[in-house]
Formats: sequence, structure tokens, C-alpha cells
Amino acid sequence: MGSVVSAGEDNDELIDNLKGAQYIRTELVEQAFRAMDRGDYYLEEFKENAYKDLAWKHGNIHHSAPCIYSEVMEALDLQPGLSFLNLGSCTGYLSSMVGLILGPFGVNYVVELHSDLIEYAKQKLDFFIRTCDSFDKFDFCEPSFVSGNCLEISPDCSQYDRVYCGAGVQKEHEEYMKSLLKVEGILVMPLEEKLTKITCIGPFAWETKKILPVSFAPLVQPCHSESGKSRLVQLPPLAVRSLQDLARIAIRGTIKKVIHQKAESRSGSGLKNTPQCKRRRVRRRRMETIVFLDKEVFASRISNPSDDNSCEDLEEERREEEKTLPETKPDPPLNFLRQKVLSLPLPDPLKFYLLYYREKLTSI
Repeated sequence: MGSVVSAGEDNDELIDNLKGAQYIRTELVEQAFRAMDRGDYYLEEFKENAYKDLAWKHGNIHHSAPCIYSEVMEALDLQPGLSFLNLGSCTGYLSSMVGLILGPFGVNYVVELHSDLIEYAKQKLDFFIRTCDSFDKFDFCEPSFVSGNCLEISPDCSQYDRVYCGAGVQKEHEEYMKSLLKVEGILVMPLEEKLTKITCIGPFAWETKKILPVSFAPLVQPCHSESGKSRLVQLPPLAVRSLQDLARIAIRGTIKKVIHQKAESRSGSGLKNTPQCKRRRVRRRRMETIVFLDKEVFASRISNPSDDNSCEDLEEERREEEKTLPETKPDPPLNFLRQKVLSLPLPDPLKFYLLYYREKLTSI
């Protein structure tokens, strides 16, 4: 499935289109999608297709279409602090978006069959943490990757609040998938050519909802060892955060709160936009269509009988807008958390620890 959403020029435009088509419906999901640039998870030679609503596969690396990921994220009904199990991580793109919502006290485990794909996912995760400004807007639950077949998870492993399977599940494995779920938990998986949401409403009580038709490659069946025994996959125990980790989370949270309070104080200072700025916004809304052809820009307007400006004024404004439209997008907003951390009277190693040893430390 794919191509149901208009192609975007970049990640933000893709998300705008997904929102317009009602695939993204909640603020938490939108924030996660905007933070994770889909193009960063593509090989360089295939990036031209990153913002199209299409699935992509190259060897073991593959992405579902953006509309599918949107429906999965919405169906999971994610909240901070939940435990999440992803069966078949692909590039780690979905698990990383989930981690942005779960926050530092969630659990984010991934079982992936292909070791080369785990390595690829770890590289992409490291790139996101070290280089992307959007990382500092969230308290992150980093995915933990486990190698193995997701149909061979040890029966003594914990159950989870949310489970997603990124491969087609055969009917005979439905009960196995349900066994991974806590009461009141949600399981989302492709089952019999339908993306399906199953909610555990009580012990041995289930509520099933078919979301939309999909086509996924089926789960790979386990290969038994020479002794005839399966290779059980052991997931990490649910560990308690270290004191050092808790200190970093608390310090970053306090700094974010201070920044937020200062921003609120400035916004409540009574300063307002001048009337001139307001009038300019109204005029721009009267633009009906803008068509780009090479380097030229053509614009048609909706006339407004109540507009008392002369034709010369409108023509001058049109020329001004034509000059500004082809320009590149403005620089991204400053990373205030990074600025604040770097200004603290602390040793540099501690500053870098608070920033997760992030790169681009001078670009503030």
C-alpha cells in the first residue's frame, strides 16, 4: 500500500500531507514524525523517494509507506512510561519515533532477525542522537536491539503494554502474539492481509479491529538447530535506571522547564504584532494559487471588493512576494537547551554528557 498521500519536498511537507489525509490525527504522533526525518533512514542513492508515500526495500533494508507507519503509531495509542516491543525493527525508524513518546522511563525493545539490519539501525540511531537538533526537544527512550527470530521469544520473558509486528502474521501465530501482551495492552500487526489492532480487555478477553488492507512479507519461520531445539530469544530484563542517568534526566528536565517559563513570560509581556504585520498576513491569504515554472513564479489572486489599495500597491506587493518566494527556508530555531547547558559553569566533559555527546555543539 502507498501513494495515497501527495509526495512532499521534505519531511515537514510529507507530514503536512499525512495530516491533511487524516493519517496523522494526534499531536504526540505528529511531533514524533516531525522529529524523525524519514530521509535520514534512506541510503543516499534512494533519498529522492524518501518523502513519497511509498514502501522501500533494498536487500534486508525496508520501509513501510508513511501512511502505514502513521496508522500504526496512531493505533498503538502510545503514552510516556509504557513498555514497547517491536518485532522486526527494519531500520529502527519506527522504534525511534516510539521512543520519543515513551520518554526516559519507558521500555523500548526490538527483536530483529538480520544482524546487518541491526547494525544499520544502530548507525541511524547514533546519527539521530548525535546530530539532530530535534533530539533535545524530547526525553528519549532509546531502543535496545536483540538479534533473533521473534517467533522464538522465551516464554519466561515479560509481557508488554504495546507490541507491533512489522511482518505478515500467519493465523496460527495469532495466539503467540497475544501472549506477549499485558492486560489493557495493544497489539498491532498485519494479520490476514489487514493491519489489525487487538486490545487485551481482560484475561483471555480480546477486542479486535481491522484498520486497513495491507501487504506485508510473511514472518520467517524458525529454523531449528541440529538437535531439533529452537534457539530461544532472551529479551533484556526490565532494568532500573542508573543514578547517573537519572541525574542527567532531572537536570535536562529542569533546564527545559526554566526555558519554557522564560518563553511564557516573554509571550505574556503584552507585546503584540504591529497592525502592519497583521495586514500583510491578510493580504497573503488572498493568494489562490502559486505555480512554479523553472525560475519564474506566477500568482493568481482572489479579488477583495473591500480592499481599498490601488493597483500600483498590489502590483508592488506582488513583486516583493515574487522576490521572497524562491528563497530558501529560514534557518531552524536556536537550540536553547544546548545554549543553556554550554553556558553552565561546569567542566566540559559534564556538559557533553548532559548533551549526550552531541555534535554541532558550536552551531548555536
